[in-house]
Amino acid sequence: MTISQAPHMAIADIRRANKQYEKWLRSELRGDVVASDLAEKWRKMSAAPFPFLRATYWRWAETIFDVCPALKAAPTVLAVGDIHLENFGTWRDADGRVVWGVNDFDEAAEMPYVLDLVRLATSAILARPSRIFRSKDVCAAILRGYAHGLKNPAPTVLDEDGAWLRRFLLLSETERMRFWQKMDHLPSVRKGPPALYRKAIEAAMPERDIEIIKFARRTAGAGSLGRPRWVGIAHWRGGRVIREAKAAVPSGWTRIPGRGPRTLRCADLASGRYRAPDPWWRLTGNIIVRRLSPNSRKIEVVGNPEQLLGRQMLRTMGHELASVHLGTTNRRAALDKDFSRRDPDWLLSAAKTAARFATSEYKDWRRG
Repeated sequence: MTISQAPHMAIADIRRANKQYEKWLRSELRGDVVASDLAEKWRKMSAAPFPFLRATYWRWAETIFDVCPALKAAPTVLAVGDIHLENFGTWRDADGRVVWGVNDFDEAAEMPYVLDLVRLATSAILARPSRIFRSKDVCAAILRGYAHGLKNPAPTVLDEDGAWLRRFLLLSETERMRFWQKMDHLPSVRKGPPALYRKAIEAAMPERDIEIIKFARRTAGAGSLGRPRWVGIAHWRGGRVIREAKAAVPSGWTRIPGRGPRTLRCADLASGRYRAPDPWWRLTGNIIVRRLSPNSRKIEVVGNPEQLLGRQMLRTMGHELASVHLGTTNRRAALDKDFSRRDPDWLLSAAKTAARFATSEYKDWRRG
């Protein structure tokens, strides 16, 4: 299966396209866009190709079939959409077990399943600190994990197995202290958030009528920058508890006409049959609420590329994607058939093409 690249001239200029996207975002949020967070997003987009990719899922959604048109024919599933190396983390499930997996489904939508694999591989290629991590090895590890996940879908629970992964995710006392320092340094907003955010945070506390001692805005992530994000901190039974409420908008995938209903699908993936879900994650109307804790963490590319680009880690990411894809669909037979007939180098070819395009866009953004 060959992958061809559409001419760069056929795709709208990144600066003009970004203005159109932000106009759409303002419309979805009814003008409630955090301007300072958009400025932070632009800064991240200018830093390097990997953060550029992270911050611009909307752009991936509108160009990927121009860049890699052969991907369009693959079977569709409810997919993550905005998957990348840093969209994995830990939480505790309803039984208190430590679970690792995809932890952000903001851009979930129905699309060809291969797009999640290509975007994950593309992010890995863009994040490589050196040629030590060969693109071919990166793609082979992801495919191997996905194949295993199709046969044995399951959540990654770290309490019994996964000792190799636990050692990367153990929290030091210094990191725990830094987390609470970040929370302490968030400037308190005396008026607090609008009523919808306030009610969502209050309803997510471990008991009713807990007094929230601090409301604050929080800047985090990349692709979601610009959307309101509020934090509520309360004292409860000997310590502080934190809940975050973030505005949700339809997936950038469905922003393109003809791609299905513009409904929020994040809760469907977060609670799929092969997940051990976070009981504190919930979708309330158009607001996503979750617990913030030093014990819920992820590995970031900066400072940790070797951990994220190791073969075992990439295989586990591939396995997690298969488990997510099978968690809301009965399309296992269709996925098996399509996956097994693909040329061994299909993912390498697609990811390298997508990485070249993303790098070109990043350079155009910087020059603009």
